[in-house]
Amino acid sequence: MRGLYSCIIAVSMYSKIPMPGVEWTKERMAYVMCWFPVVGLLEGAVLGLWFWLGVNVFRFTRLFTALAGAALPLLVTGGIHMDGFLDTMDALHSYGDRAKKLDILKDPHIGAFAVISLAVYMLLYTGIFYEYTSLLAVNQPFRGVFYLLPGVIFTMERSLSGLSVVAFPPAKKDGLAAGFAGAAKKQAEKPALLAWAAICAAASGLAGKYGLICGLAVLSLQLLVFAWYYRMSQREFGGVTGDLAGCFLQICEAVSFGGIVLLIHIVFRGGVMG
Repeated sequence: MRGLYSCIIAVSMYSKIPMPGVEWTKERMAYVMCWFPVVGLLEGAVLGLWFWLGVNVFRFTRLFTALAGAALPLLVTGGIHMDGFLDTMDALHSYGDRAKKLDILKDPHIGAFAVISLAVYMLLYTGIFYEYTSLLAVNQPFRGVFYLLPGVIFTMERSLSGLSVVAFPPAKKDGLAAGFAGAAKKQAEKPALLAWAAICAAASGLAGKYGLICGLAVLSLQLLVFAWYYRMSQREFGGVTGDLAGCFLQICEAVSFGGIVLLIHIVFRGGVMG
């Protein structure tokens, strides 16, 4: 039952999906990160279903399908990770010392660089989703894989984000990330989170060669972003925080979907793979 309670806490904390109320005890909090990828699995299922309904059932325009698809992750998560992205953009663009950047992360007010970064991010994200839905609308052998990839992308990135919370040094002693890291049973959570990433990569192979190629491409891209995230967090903040972990997730999403779209255009549709 402890695992079930930990899963409920993870889903209720990191999404707007209705869940039964449970007490947040130290024992239950210890395994929350193990279940963090479940949020990505649910979010990916919602987005994949939306793509299938929009393209095949309702036959909406590609633009509307892309716009609504770009909004769905924010609606499912409640914007908790986007909040971290915005705070991080404000802190990074302050060009202050570590103490000032950490203070900006705690500041509830939004700055100009956060607004600018949000506008640029959503324009790029929506454009990527338009390309994504356009590829869904054509009869290609990789088409079916595209309905499953959101689940792979969202789940895998959360396994890496959770791994950073329990494995990277925290930037401060208080805060959400530090609280989860302190309560975590790290000997159990680290292998569990790595297993989530491995399962995602393996599961993508069940969709055939196109699924395997896309799954490995997503894993490679996310590991590159993960390496950047580690280096940036240590250099700029002296460790990780909940906001930085959220920023990583948002950037990981855009890079993963954008990389897949680019891969399809250059490799598959270019005829290199036949």
